[in-house]
Amino acid sequence: MITALAGGVGASKLLRGMVEVVRPEDLTVIVNTGDDLELFGLYISPDVDIVTYTLAGLVDEERGWGFKGDTFNCLEMLSRYGHDTWFKLGDKDLATHLHRTLLMKRGYTLSEATAEICRSLGVRSRVIPMSNDRVVSMVHTDTGTMTFEEYLVKHGMKPEVRGVYYEGADKAKPAPGVIEALDEAKLIVICPSNPVVSIGPILAVEGVRRALREAKGRVVAVSPIIAGRPVKGPADRLLKAIGVEVSAYGVAELYRDFLDVMIIDEVDAALKPRIEDLGIEVVAAPTLMKSLEDKVRLAKIVLSLG
Repeated sequence: MITALAGGVGASKLLRGMVEVVRPEDLTVIVNTGDDLELFGLYISPDVDIVTYTLAGLVDEERGWGFKGDTFNCLEMLSRYGHDTWFKLGDKDLATHLHRTLLMKRGYTLSEATAEICRSLGVRSRVIPMSNDRVVSMVHTDTGTMTFEEYLVKHGMKPEVRGVYYEGADKAKPAPGVIEALDEAKLIVICPSNPVVSIGPILAVEGVRRALREAKGRVVAVSPIIAGRPVKGPADRLLKAIGVEVSAYGVAELYRDFLDVMIIDEVDAALKPRIEDLGIEVVAAPTLMKSLEDKVRLAKIVLSLG
């Protein structure tokens, strides 16, 4: 069995390649829920949805989120009625959030609701939210403290970041199946997701980091930083804010207590000796995933290390 720790867009690209190489049923994905939010009375789980839509073959690959071919009629009317529509929700996407919210009002946990959505969409891999308890990634900025989604989407990453913390993480328990998936995995993959606000919240949940340190399977990470820059998003600003070097080496430092192998991009090959000095094996390979062929090629490299 293979277990992956995942955020949204970057992770979904690698996962798309992995299910071309292994049986989807052999893959379990533990997904960040630190970005979850409530809008218009609906419970929204952005990273869980991106991963689910990707594994279902329904994601809008150009945007990296939402359903391909979706429309935004409901959002347009909400705006006309005077509502703040900073978070872009397509019509089909809204159906997912309505369904999730209704299930949770009936007493389903987030993980149970996620399993039901996956079943309905034909997802054969197991997708598990990191926790059924609420954990919120909060960003301290020069204009105030806000959720990560507000910083990213509503404010367009413009405020200066001064710190990050995970509200509720000190009380959060792993969702059922999370620790078991780590314990039983032959290979654990840390996807190329933002190490601060995508992987960081998962690691902050009780028992997860310990399970990674004690894992029987090899733990392999793909760096989301190439040539000192994130492929997408504000990982560079967040790493700087917590005092971590913006490089594949900086990411390796964050994971050094449990990581066996780090895959870095070829352009960062010069960092190999520094990362190896941390006691981590290093593989340099093309890691930018623009096409399905790129995703499959990188997935094969990752899987070969198990």
